[in-house]
Amino acid sequence: MSKSTLVEMARASLAHARAGTIDQADEVGYIPSENYTDPARYDLEMKMVFRRMPLFMGLSTEIANPGDYKTMTVAGVPVLIARDKDGTAVAYLNSCSHRGAQIMVEPKGNARQFSCPYHAWTYNHSGELIAIFNEADFGHIDKSCHSLVSLPIHESAGLIWVTLDPDSKLPISDFLSGYDGMLEHFGFADWKLFDSRVLKGPNWKAAYDGYLDLYHLPILHRDTFGPDMHNRALYTPWGPHQRVTSPDPSLEKYADLPDEKWDSADLMKGVWTIFPHVSIASFDGGGRGVLISQLFPGETVEESYTTQLYVMENLPTSPEQEQLANDQFAFLEHVVREEDYATGIRQQTALGSGLRGNVMFGRNEAGGQRFHKWLDELLITPDEGLLELFERRRAEDAQYNPYTENAKGISAG
Repeated sequence: MSKSTLVEMARASLAHARAGTIDQADEVGYIPSENYTDPARYDLEMKMVFRRMPLFMGLSTEIANPGDYKTMTVAGVPVLIARDKDGTAVAYLNSCSHRGAQIMVEPKGNARQFSCPYHAWTYNHSGELIAIFNEADFGHIDKSCHSLVSLPIHESAGLIWVTLDPDSKLPISDFLSGYDGMLEHFGFADWKLFDSRVLKGPNWKAAYDGYLDLYHLPILHRDTFGPDMHNRALYTPWGPHQRVTSPDPSLEKYADLPDEKWDSADLMKGVWTIFPHVSIASFDGGGRGVLISQLFPGETVEESYTTQLYVMENLPTSPEQEQLANDQFAFLEHVVREEDYATGIRQQTALGSGLRGNVMFGRNEAGGQRFHKWLDELLITPDEGLLELFERRRAEDAQYNPYTENAKGISAG
């Protein structure tokens, strides 16, 4: 999508800042508290969302070269993502067709081929079984029938999505709803991963609610960055994904300038959330960077874990810049762990008492309301109804996003 779309969104933000207004939901929303505590609901979310929806699995720069790979376990599924010899990103169930052992055990690396550490069965980057150790002793099988299980994968905007269902009928492009065209303006394909860390948190929805919520910023974060933050939010949806910004008076300096004079870094401010589990927020410490928070459910309904990826447009070139980047990342980790997630864990304990019937999302928290509506509908939508759901919801949300043709389907076939 063109830069002019971002400028149009920025001008709308500036208009809200001048008028002292925000877009609001029609009414206050109520979510049953048991949605955060019920193990049966958690199991359904794992099945109908995390095992069925495309998930952000990594950055293109993490597997930049042919032979590069990374492994991770998501929703109980071991995944192998790699760059094949032609430069295409591929994804497989990280499991040998012989006895099911995980083939690649290191979290990342570069390999000419994939060889199982259990019995040395070997696969090429296309997932084809190419060698069986002591094949004469093992007995003849048709190798072409025993390739790795391939998973749907999509690479766009320097980001990689994978669907854990190998038979998924939902095209990842439909799921993205044109949102990747907006994320393209970050230019992530050329950015670099500076560092990563893993944090423990509360129920995944309690954690994710916070990424959609600006209402809490000057309160919960009053001792860190809160005093400098606005607590009024503007939400722009692309299907289930939402950009969260505030009415921004600082954009006044661009008001009379043509589109090409607006700085892209300013245009990409805010929080870009990717359903169901990612937020991208810009920061500046030692150089332009973003914190990508990759949130996954934990082993029980009460738990989650988040991989924080600190990604920089340019890696530090001096000790001073590197120290600034380290300080920025450490600060962000502290804020999320000690303020956001510590609060969420205490919230989880209170909801687990069973004494509170529901939680509320105000008219100013339309993003949270929209997220939970999407989630509720996905839990009751069969596979064959997913495309219709996405088309209908895009049409419903078109009134909140005049910047893209949300009412139209995205899939080419």
